[in-house]
Amino acid sequence: MSRIGKQKIALPQGTTATVDGLTVTVKGPLGELTRTFTPQIVIHLSPEEGLSVTPVKESQEVSAIWGTTAAHLANMVAGVNKAYVKKLILEGVGYRVELKGTQLVMQLGFSHPVLLDIPKGITATVDKNNITISGFDKELVGQFAALIRDQKKPEPYKGKGMRYDDEIIRRKEGKRAA
Repeated sequence: MSRIGKQKIALPQGTTATVDGLTVTVKGPLGELTRTFTPQIVIHLSPEEGLSVTPVKESQEVSAIWGTTAAHLANMVAGVNKAYVKKLILEGVGYRVELKGTQLVMQLGFSHPVLLDIPKGITATVDKNNITISGFDKELVGQFAALIRDQKKPEPYKGKGMRYDDEIIRRKEGKRAA
């Protein structure tokens, strides 16, 4: 039995949800999210209680999908009410990032600038070498932040590279002089 799957997902004021077979659409003040789920899970919508999720049959695989489906629905409801935010910090001498229109232009020590297009539904702001990514789709925000971080991962000797705001880089000791 899934502890997360058993919980009801309340819909805050100003948020509406519609269930059409396997497709769920959640609308809120920040936007609209739509997702199609597996037929092994049944999603119920009640105006006073909100969304609830029940499995079609009992098995270990369905129990895992049950909790995952409930978590996705909770993230959809939370995202259309309050934006998800990821912050990245670029550290290193000569490393720069700037916002030009709908592109992030990064100087990361390569012979060329790295250009990344900002997806629709995402807002990016740059303050010195700090990048703030926000949006109402948790999956899209996390994926775009991971794509930015992959351009120059932090290295353990000097700590240079792109890291998350709350990420701790374990530093290694370099070679010793003989």
